[in-house]
Amino acid sequence: MMRNVAVVVLDGVAAFELGVLCEAFGLDRSDQGLPNFAFDLCGLRPGPVSTKSGFDISVRHGLDRLDEADLVGVPAMPRGDTFPDELLDALNAAVDRGARVLSVCSGAFVLGAAGLLDGRRCTTHWMYSDELALRYPRAKVDPGVLYVDDDPIITSAGTAAGIDASLHLWRKEFGADSAAAVARRMVVPPHRDGGQAQFIDTPIRASDVPTLSGVLEYMSAHLDEDLGVERLAAVASMSSRTFARRFRDETGTTPYEWVLSARLSAAQRMLERGDDVLEAVAARAGFGTAAVMRHHFARRLGTTPRAYRAAFRAQMPVVDRG
Repeated sequence: MMRNVAVVVLDGVAAFELGVLCEAFGLDRSDQGLPNFAFDLCGLRPGPVSTKSGFDISVRHGLDRLDEADLVGVPAMPRGDTFPDELLDALNAAVDRGARVLSVCSGAFVLGAAGLLDGRRCTTHWMYSDELALRYPRAKVDPGVLYVDDDPIITSAGTAAGIDASLHLWRKEFGADSAAAVARRMVVPPHRDGGQAQFIDTPIRASDVPTLSGVLEYMSAHLDEDLGVERLAAVASMSSRTFARRFRDETGTTPYEWVLSARLSAAQRMLERGDDVLEAVAARAGFGTAAVMRHHFARRLGTTPRAYRAAFRAQMPVVDRG
């Protein structure tokens, strides 16, 4: 269970990306019944560290702080040709003893230099993906996704994607309700799938197409029904081809992937909150059968519905929903 988080900072660290990790894991949410982590920043040595924004931060810990961490965060850093060997050694030692490492944006370059991306799927900001692939050819760089979880290494794209990856880890460790409570306090969407596009290729002007919010609400309310493109297109009063194209343009994903993510989230909530048999959960969430639900849990979440319930049903926090 993740209880201890350390975030590494070097001179030139990006303040916003650092703030994402501090907000996601350094804030005391015990008043909501959520886990509270031991959280610290660490550098090559204690003392001032400059940020990209022109101000300094005071770091109280050196790299020995990584020895205790269950999660090591690496925010966006300058993409220099080299990084300190002592940092790369410390990151490898953390992974070797079982810690996870989560990078945001160009923090992936530090992981690449440490060899932690060799043979792994990974990502970074789309502006830097070609450079990352060129510099670390053994890394399997996916330039178009929000984040990649190749446990124990999690890499994310730009600033907002760091929030998505952090919430993904909250969901993975503590369940969907906990992740939703954190997202609500951060005032961000509770879930964007890692495979979602980093950006919209062809933005649609408001005058070109009505908002899809009504269709998304319809999809959310009818997860247990057939939500094929033809039906959704009819709800949107569009042809199937136009709807599919505009849905991807506006959401960055396909109707199928959006529905699948929504069904997984619904099943997670039901497994955490109730005692319905798996067949009933699968039917209500829209999977049809427990076998289909198990397939998607294994592919997306790396677990089974039964194991997920065992892990999260007993420890579900009491969440203020006021």
